[in-house]
Amino acid sequence: MSSTTTPLRLSVTEARRLAVHNQALTNPMLPNNSQGILQLFRQIRCVQLDPIRAVERTHRLVLWSRLGAFDKTHLDQLRWHDRQLFEYWAHAASIVLTEDYPIFQRHMKLWRRDDSKWSRRVRDWLAANESFQTYILDTLAANGPLPSRELENRAVVSWGSSGWNDSRNVGQMLSFLWSQGDVMVAKRTGNQRWWALAADFFPDWTPREQLSAYEMTKRAFIHALRALGVATAKQIKRHFTRDEYPELTAVITDMLANGELLSVHITTDTDDSWDDDWYMLAASLPIWEQIKNGAWQPRTTLLSPFDNLICDRDRTEQLWDFHFRIEIYVPKAKRQYGYYVLPILHGDQLIGRISPKMDRKKNKLLIDGVYAEPGWDDNQLAGEAVATAVAQLAQYLQAKTITYTPDCPIPSGWHTPLTTL
Repeated sequence: MSSTTTPLRLSVTEARRLAVHNQALTNPMLPNNSQGILQLFRQIRCVQLDPIRAVERTHRLVLWSRLGAFDKTHLDQLRWHDRQLFEYWAHAASIVLTEDYPIFQRHMKLWRRDDSKWSRRVRDWLAANESFQTYILDTLAANGPLPSRELENRAVVSWGSSGWNDSRNVGQMLSFLWSQGDVMVAKRTGNQRWWALAADFFPDWTPREQLSAYEMTKRAFIHALRALGVATAKQIKRHFTRDEYPELTAVITDMLANGELLSVHITTDTDDSWDDDWYMLAASLPIWEQIKNGAWQPRTTLLSPFDNLICDRDRTEQLWDFHFRIEIYVPKAKRQYGYYVLPILHGDQLIGRISPKMDRKKNKLLIDGVYAEPGWDDNQLAGEAVATAVAQLAQYLQAKTITYTPDCPIPSGWHTPLTTL
């Protein structure tokens, strides 16, 4: 899938900077209002959802890293009233753009039509519970939106599992109906989802053109690569519509041929070139040229562990030499860094991580650990930038104080700026 023209040569630093810029993590920040939020979604295309709120919900942290202390009512307006955003599968359960509905519609139609063991099991369960499915759809048509607790379990055959969803028939049915596009989350109270028919949720202006596999792949490919800056085919397949790029080879070949796509070689400090085939949209060429010529406005912020910049752990390790894993499910005694760790982005570098927890009863931001990557421990300027980012997080969370726990490790060069906030 390589181009016949001479590939562009990007340094690792330029590749990182393009990725950070395209993820809206540089200065100037986007406007802190509804239009800024919508602009952000059009730039990065999806924001992952997760129920854990040790610090704050991940989708809010992702927006905070890029917008600052935004007003969440603007996000709620876009989600639940204007309905320019909706919840669906991207590279995970995410908030996505309603204008991208045709991309996701194809997945809704095909999600359980393959011949895998899982799909056959789901089809058999839904067929056995056809009356249960009809009851839920009819009830939502008459009374929705409704939380799952207001729907009766009328399953003829129970959903069997060795995990958390064993016999949770209402939840499973709603999940399957959501995946196939029959129902949508119409609002949330905390983590409680309120369900409605998709026909009642989506606004009249929702685009509904039927995309071929090729058209869907090309749209998703462009969105994913624009968000990533530069990427390999494997990285693109992991991003945005994860594993939903059926015509990827044809799209790459055609876009290289017509000049929409550029082949890239990533070069290291020793002028070696990585073996992978990397790509960049031709539309990103002016941005790269500006970065190459010094137009780079870095800033320092903290990232959600599910942030779009780092959600592909292999890519993160390759581009940033930063090994990151979530330790939520690791026993406390075996954790290396902490329960809910936020990586520290400093310009184009990931220079460390911080383990915070928000005590909402006492309005305290508790810090259990601050860790620097090798070479950054004694960098006081970096420490000052990190201290500012921590203070900004505390302000966003409306914490009255920042408290470092007694055994909190802090890099030597960062100690003074962090503890004198």
